Amino acid sequence: VQLQASGGGLVQAGGSLRLSCAASGRVISNYVMGWFRQAPGKEREFVAAARWSGGWTYYGDSVSGRFAISRDNAKNTVYLQMNNLKPEDTAIYYCAADPGLIRSRATEGKEYDYWGQGTLVTVSS
Repeated sequence: VQLQASGGGLVQAGGSLRLSCAASGRVISNYVMGWFRQAPGKEREFVAAARWSGGWTYYGDSVSGRFAISRDNAKNTVYLQMNNLKPEDTAIYYCAADPGLIRSRATEGKEYDYWGQGTLVTVSS
């Protein structure tokens, strides 16, 4: 599976962005899809994950209620809608995929087999 993340950019605090993660090589409808981020000087942080075939989505505490993960099966693409952005959301955002994670392991980046290249999100105050 190859993943291509896009949609990052510069936005003011309170604004919105939608990130895209286009997959190729495999149909990802049954995969666990995750979003992670890494800010300068900080460790990678779990943002969101979903397994629609399993009927669950999962969000990190810092983004719950503001971010939403979704998909378009026809485009083999996963999205991360980010609303009410804050300066502390500034980071490189990565999408990841795995064919068989359980929900309790979906927050662990090391569990994912496939990663995209990252897209930079900068939120100005």
